[in-house]
Amino acid sequence: MVYSLSNCEWKVKGYYPWVPLKDRSMETGKELLGITEWLKATVPGGIHYDLYRAGLISDPYKDMDSFKCEWVENRWWLYKTVVHSKVIQGKYQSLIFKGIDYKAIIYVNGMEKCRHEGMFEPITLDISNEAASGEDIELKVLILHAPDEMGQIGKTSQTFTQKSRFNYKWDFSTRLVNLGIWDDCYIRFEDEALLEEPCIYSDYQDSKGFISFEVKISERYSGQGKYEAEAILEKDGIKIQQVFPVLAKRVTGSFVVENPLLWYPNGYGSQELYKLKLTLKKNKRVLDNYEAEIGIRSVQYRNNEGSPENALPYTFCINEVPVYIKGVNMTPLDHIYGNVSDSHYEHLIKMMKNMNVNMVRVWGGGVIEKDVFYRLCDQYGILVWQEFIQSSSGIDNTPSKHPVFLNLLKRTAESALRRIRSHTSLTVWSGGNELTDDDFVPAGYEDENIAMLKKLVESMDPQRLFLPTSASGPNEFINKEEGVSHDIHGNWNYMGNPEHYELYAGSDSLFHSEFGTEGMCSVRSLEKFLSDEYRNLLPAEDNMAYRHHGEWWCTYKRDQAIFGERNNMEQMSKCSQWLQAEGLRYILEANRRRKFHNSGSIIWQINEPWPNVYCTSLIDYYMEPKMAYYWSKTVFSDLTVSMDYRKLDYQPGELFQGTVYVGKEQPEADMEYLLTCEVIDLKGRSILQKEQAGKADCTKTLKAMNLQFRLTQIQDEMFIVRLRVKMNQQSSENLYFFGCGDGMPYEAAMGMEKGELVVKQQNENDGVIKAEIRNTGNTPVLHIHPYCEESYDLLCDRSYFTLFPNESAEIKVQYTAKSESGFLNHQVKENNGIPNIKMDYFNR
Repeated sequence: MVYSLSNCEWKVKGYYPWVPLKDRSMETGKELLGITEWLKATVPGGIHYDLYRAGLISDPYKDMDSFKCEWVENRWWLYKTVVHSKVIQGKYQSLIFKGIDYKAIIYVNGMEKCRHEGMFEPITLDISNEAASGEDIELKVLILHAPDEMGQIGKTSQTFTQKSRFNYKWDFSTRLVNLGIWDDCYIRFEDEALLEEPCIYSDYQDSKGFISFEVKISERYSGQGKYEAEAILEKDGIKIQQVFPVLAKRVTGSFVVENPLLWYPNGYGSQELYKLKLTLKKNKRVLDNYEAEIGIRSVQYRNNEGSPENALPYTFCINEVPVYIKGVNMTPLDHIYGNVSDSHYEHLIKMMKNMNVNMVRVWGGGVIEKDVFYRLCDQYGILVWQEFIQSSSGIDNTPSKHPVFLNLLKRTAESALRRIRSHTSLTVWSGGNELTDDDFVPAGYEDENIAMLKKLVESMDPQRLFLPTSASGPNEFINKEEGVSHDIHGNWNYMGNPEHYELYAGSDSLFHSEFGTEGMCSVRSLEKFLSDEYRNLLPAEDNMAYRHHGEWWCTYKRDQAIFGERNNMEQMSKCSQWLQAEGLRYILEANRRRKFHNSGSIIWQINEPWPNVYCTSLIDYYMEPKMAYYWSKTVFSDLTVSMDYRKLDYQPGELFQGTVYVGKEQPEADMEYLLTCEVIDLKGRSILQKEQAGKADCTKTLKAMNLQFRLTQIQDEMFIVRLRVKMNQQSSENLYFFGCGDGMPYEAAMGMEKGELVVKQQNENDGVIKAEIRNTGNTPVLHIHPYCEESYDLLCDRSYFTLFPNESAEIKVQYTAKSESGFLNHQVKENNGIPNIKMDYFNR
């Protein structure tokens, strides 16, 4: 049993460094009062949020105000609270902090109890003597100023901490260095022995499920009697119960389940979880309990089709089924990660599931996430690629070998392994992000740092694969040389027309674990963090606020080369998001066409920890999905139709050539499909139609049709290739946009007639709205997507689609109240009933 210290009233006060250790002036004898009064504190949380609530700093996410907050990381912060005696229970008590950021001194009743360094290693302190007095317990946590660690640019070889590096400044973040009690803290009430360090594995073979476990017994004292452990495995009211002996202070046991309900990743089956309960007893008296949910599944790692002999295995097999990875990279959800709510985590994981994602890479420049994240991945079927806390730095990317650093890294890794290994969703470990040798070749197992981590994983979690780093293999970045691209990274922007298409069509990578394209946020989001004076049509080089919120990823000139001049902010945002979606879709489809020579794609990145004008994120800070989110969802669907093409611009009379592919993940009794290809001009007139039947294959993406036609009926405008495939009750559609003439490829879209839509909204149960949308005008309506003004997050089964004249579509929109999470709280307004869904589109 535990008592959460978030129930206590916490206060925090700021000081100049070292002052709290002195207390009084040596010269005057007066008390040193500090730089703030005692402020109300959030625990778990971060000091910036508490200072903002107290009015001592402005909103660091707005305009360029984060510059005004950089002093915070250079102060010491003293937290205090009182635990009332009436809540104390049990014979023994331990005080546990799961995460303090970063260096801290902990005091109990005025006495120093410990000094600690590290974000990810829990602190456990025996406070039984203090609790035995029957008096209230005073707790104080003194957090020292942040270490001067590397941001994105620096030398990995000289990193010296295990502090999250992204908030020292990365391309998608600012410099906003968190300090605080960032994870849960509580008092654990204990008997004479307790269950610790659980390790639970599952497997599946020959129609049998296996769940095995090992748990350490920690004794408070050794009394008379014999320990025994009772284990109950339960699913849907059916229980299996066994008693296991305690040998050498450990309990080991296993269950065999005939014809079990299996756990699969999202899109491959359901996520069945069994409840395991362990009870430690002595002389029939219960001493401790442990509960967990575990899925029954097997995991294997296989070489890709056509892999070079020296390649690592990149094909992940669950229950002996090869899984094509449809992944996303995830940054921390917020700079002030201690204030991220459980509901915020859940909404992000739901967005992954809705997007048909089946793997998330927890990036090494961020954080090893809170427990709730891994539980949600178990629940929603998201495989986890977990990196240890190391990342590239640009000047050099060589893993640090400093003894102090290696000791910190070892402690962090051991803590992460103990805490995460029992989660069904955890699939692969990695030494870190983009680590290399001195010649910038991806680091291998021979590196001293990586070898240490490999040994730890093999010892503490032998069931899972450990990759030395991401990317891995002889080559780090995408290039045109054949046979050297194993797991690769890059690129992160739309490369231009036709360069983008030529590069990715020619890739022969085995796996693509990080890449992306850049896009602007919506004007609705922009208005939340930039004042009127900064919202203009200038490129980032001429707008300091744009630079501050995404300098690397400004698309102003890129978009101008494809669309021409944009006349307002709405056009600027919509053009930017269109090209982000176009560029990302092409990469994903090019990779999937080579299934299982290429075994997966992990997009950089699904989210961002602070609001950016421009970013490679699919979802902005305010949880609004961009166009690329929904186009990626289509590519990640079970049934897909795609086209290989090599440029966007054509001339009248030129021969258009494209190759159409059909992909299917899950087998059906009837795999026959009907493919329809249609060429349509920008006025909605059909120019060409072709149909073809075929049979899909789950083991590969099939070449279904060569589409060739001469552009004799289109001049100085755009044309659209619409692909549709139907199989049984499933269907999928993709539209590809091309220019024809001497202008810029998509210039004609800027002069389109305004679209006309009629929307009928029907409210359903459980937070779902059904909307029927009809194009009542004379022109195609491009990239239709729902939004609402109220404080709701929307998830759609379909969005950013196009309707031609007289066509209609029905979509389902799931709405949930926006999460109250840290600095997002002041963006949340009171909701009144069912949201009024509106439609936005390109030619509005």
